[in-house]
Amino acid sequence: MHPSCLIHPSRLVPTVYACGDRATYRIGQLYMISKHSHEQSDRGEGVEVVQNEPFEDPVHGQGQFTEKRVYLNSKLPTWARAVVPKIFYVTEKAWNYYPYTITEYTCSFLPKFSIHIETKYEDNKGSNDNIFETELKDQEREVCFIDIAYDEIPERYYKESEDLRYFQSQKTKRGILQEGWRDTQDPIMCSYKLVTVKFEVWGLQTRVEQFVHKVVRDVLLLGHRQAFAWVDEWIDMTMDEVREFERTIQEATNQKIGVFPPSISISETPLSSCALNGPASAPSTPMCTDAPESLSVPKDRPRKKSAPETLTLPEPVPSGAAQGSTLNQLRISNHLQLSTLPSDSDLAEMGEQ
Repeated sequence: MHPSCLIHPSRLVPTVYACGDRATYRIGQLYMISKHSHEQSDRGEGVEVVQNEPFEDPVHGQGQFTEKRVYLNSKLPTWARAVVPKIFYVTEKAWNYYPYTITEYTCSFLPKFSIHIETKYEDNKGSNDNIFETELKDQEREVCFIDIAYDEIPERYYKESEDLRYFQSQKTKRGILQEGWRDTQDPIMCSYKLVTVKFEVWGLQTRVEQFVHKVVRDVLLLGHRQAFAWVDEWIDMTMDEVREFERTIQEATNQKIGVFPPSISISETPLSSCALNGPASAPSTPMCTDAPESLSVPKDRPRKKSAPETLTLPEPVPSGAAQGSTLNQLRISNHLQLSTLPSDSDLAEMGEQ
């Protein structure tokens, strides 16, 4: 079968959330994403925020465009680490028109790999299986419900303070989530995500797509648990306050992983210099393509020299001078010339440039 004919079934992932309606969850989501990214980042790995700008879309209205780089080499399975570069990142681009969002993940090293996620939020218990009927049309799909309290979470992510079977909010008194909580909790809302993974490489498609679907599910499970468990930290925030928190924590995260991109702008002024379209599902979404300053090379940067510009020969030795003196002069001259050659670290640095 030709790679262009490969089937990429979409997965509908409804996640019911019991800590408020969808208007309340909007603030909790922004808070959770920023704090979670900061916690999961470390020197050289994590989430770098490249761009975070408001914009106006003629179809969806006012929204927020973000671009991030997710450095995750050490988090890849062994078989994947064997075929990717040591410095490996995935580019995330998101268009947030809450309560409708679009997120895309791509990787320049893997041009035939992509993840496309559309999200809609509704105030119900996850009962709307046809929420993406227009987008899906005749596509193959499967439904995967997430229970934020009782689904098994990877051991490395488990924290007792975030176990919703035992957690209760001090400010809202919501929780503890007992068996059957979706039928008893109020207010309640659901995040519906339509996840499509594509990896058009014959022989690896199924393995990679199944792995990515599992990773996406684990991330969604953890994120929704944390949004609930951290409710007392964000429940009193306004939208302006959570945007300021987002800006501050994103700059701190960039420094934590060792990158210093341009200052992040989260203002009320929509983008005006972007002319490109977004994904097919949002044809009028603007995008910027200007490279961040952290990637630009200063024009006046001095070039490293791999050899001395001039060669100094030793002065002629007087006929009466001792042979030992001549040898000493030659040794000194050679030492000076060799000291101007690039060191191993210089060569490595030049190779990276």
